Amino acid sequence: MVKLNRIYTRTGDDGTTGLVDGSRIAKSDPLIAAIGDVDEANSAIGVALVAVPAGAVRDELGRIQNDLFDLGADLATPLSIEGALRIVPGQTARLETAIDVLTHAIPPLTSFILPGGSPGAAGVHLARAIVRRAERSVAAVPAVSPVAATYINRLSDYLFVAARALNQNGADDVLWVPGGTR
Repeated sequence: MVKLNRIYTRTGDDGTTGLVDGSRIAKSDPLIAAIGDVDEANSAIGVALVAVPAGAVRDELGRIQNDLFDLGADLATPLSIEGALRIVPGQTARLETAIDVLTHAIPPLTSFILPGGSPGAAGVHLARAIVRRAERSVAAVPAVSPVAATYINRLSDYLFVAARALNQNGADDVLWVPGGTR
């Protein structure tokens, strides 16, 4: 486990931050933006969990929070380092299985939906939007594990379906009303 005796180190005062291998890069580097977006997505899931009732979605969101820490470690570790903590295909497969299980109980969409509905679903929709930004940030990094990139892509799909599940399997989804018909 990690043990932190001191929270501030002053090593980042020069505008750099450390990677797992001890190298330092600028805090403005696209890699650090991707790691930050993943961290923000994890925080948004934590906020959403306050309003998500006990059950399969809540349990999966807890696993996802741990996966996102794995993803942050994966991104912060140069691909050349062997044996490092990485996102593995099984984590993506678990998301796909969860998507399939939830989708089975939800009627197909007949309209685009707006983020909202129940408080838990609204929080998960917000987390999904942040994950979509993290996807774009990860895609902008030249050397990223393709397994990690696939995981973050699949995560936004899971969060969309999870939000619909939290909205009484789509019954409480907020439907988009196009401009010409409002």
